[in-house]
Amino acid sequence: MKRIALFTALLGLALWAWNGTIATESASTDTQAQVGQPAPIFTLMDSNGNSHSLDDFLGQHVVLEWLNHDCPFVRKFYNAGEMQRLQEYYAEQGVVWLSIISSREGEQGYQTPDEINASIEEKNMRPAAVLIDEPGEVGRMYNARTTPHMFVINTEGVLVYDGAIDSNPSANPADIEGAENYVVAALSASMNGEEVATPTTRPYGCSVKY
Repeated sequence: MKRIALFTALLGLALWAWNGTIATESASTDTQAQVGQPAPIFTLMDSNGNSHSLDDFLGQHVVLEWLNHDCPFVRKFYNAGEMQRLQEYYAEQGVVWLSIISSREGEQGYQTPDEINASIEEKNMRPAAVLIDEPGEVGRMYNARTTPHMFVINTEGVLVYDGAIDSNPSANPADIEGAENYVVAALSASMNGEEVATPTTRPYGCSVKY
């Protein structure tokens, strides 16, 4: 009887552990960003020590831009002034533009808060904030794979675009003109109450240095 009781207890413990693992995996899957679903909520500090939570911006369109200033594909847009132009234009339209750095300390693209602020001033950046995502939890939540990797969230908090910034996977600033800007297209459609025609594309650029 003691052996049976012991076996039953061990079996129960094993089943509890197995169920716990499944529940954890399920919860983790539920927090992964998916187009057409509510964007996962996160809270990050910016380069000035201010806290920003995604749910603070419910009722506004939000752009998430994964950032690494050492990446030539990022420099393509910043050296040409195109990313700053988009940030400023959409800020005037009430869009919240959040640049996110997920690079781990010691890896390409990592910056201290002071270095981030120096880059903001030097490059005349115009995001609402540059957020620090070290050690990369939010990047993994959104499966951010490249810099830049772009996301658009509508006023209801639903992710409506995930992918590349435009249709030309080049690091040459001359190739900006003539390319289809997927972020602009997604914002234009969503702000007009229309369905986004191309909700997902393959992002291009440098890998995020988690």
